[in-house]
Amino acid sequence: MFQFEANDAVIVEQQKVLEAALSTNPKTQKALQKLIRKALMEVRPELVSAARSAMDSDPRGAAHGIRLSVYKKILGGNVNILNMRKKAGKPSNYEPPRKLQPHQRGGNRVPRGTRTDTVMHYGPHDRQWILRFINSGTSDRTAGTRGGRLSGNRGAIAPRNFFRGAGERALTKAADNLAHMIDTELEAMLNKKSTA
Repeated sequence: MFQFEANDAVIVEQQKVLEAALSTNPKTQKALQKLIRKALMEVRPELVSAARSAMDSDPRGAAHGIRLSVYKKILGGNVNILNMRKKAGKPSNYEPPRKLQPHQRGGNRVPRGTRTDTVMHYGPHDRQWILRFINSGTSDRTAGTRGGRLSGNRGAIAPRNFFRGAGERALTKAADNLAHMIDTELEAMLNKKSTA
């Protein structure tokens, strides 16, 4: 006859470790949120790269407008191209190059409006709206609709739909990375308790 004796003290200790590892524990919740942020930060460069490849040029760094957020009330997070509630970064000093030589006739001689000037100087982290235009496309854009003296058709932007495919691939990778990080963290907790 075989007999197996379990050490009650070891079982109780392992139970305490598993209870501490539950996501309802505030310390564990913070640790998991930290791991979620890390996993999303690791895949964000891939999304920035996808945004850059969808544009012909990006002199103001709109590709960096991809933002990530980690939820506070439930465990999870997301990456998106939605506007932030307030400005995220420093304004840009970029000015588009002028193609006319000094004293050469032509070009826009109408002074730039306040709103246009503000938008022109949004920094890279505040340009999510550009990414949405490129991702979803636009209808014909007409100048002078804000009461300006200019009028004219600025054309439409064709949708490039870069964000959906790149986002799904990135989040799948982030989920895999997160699962690996959680396994590593849990194993470290169990090892720490068993050697203590």
